[in-house]
Amino acid sequence: QERLVESGGGLVQPGGSLTLSCVASGFTFRRYSMRWYRQATGKEREWVATISSGGGTNYADSVKGRFTISRDNDKNTVYLQMNSLQFEDTAVYYCNGPAWGQGTQVTVSS
Repeated sequence: QERLVESGGGLVQPGGSLTLSCVASGFTFRRYSMRWYRQATGKEREWVATISSGGGTNYADSVKGRFTISRDNDKNTVYLQMNSLQFEDTAVYYCNGPAWGQGTQVTVSS
């Protein structure tokens, strides 16, 4: 059974950084594109970034230049490095592949 478990969320000041991790199990991780999404309170879930099985990446305009998605196929893990965090980045962040993770809360606050 496919499973994704996110971690690394927390409280950070504006301009700060966080790195989210998502550990996958139950499927052949290296064969799948992986994505990060986020959902702020009262808003729809929105796509943040994608990394293909070959390592190609794409980003939403709102995070381009600040966030970096990466993967370690040996560890079955996808990461989201978030720099220069802004109030508007506050959301629950979800990992997505052949399944959804449970989400990890990121709060940007002074």
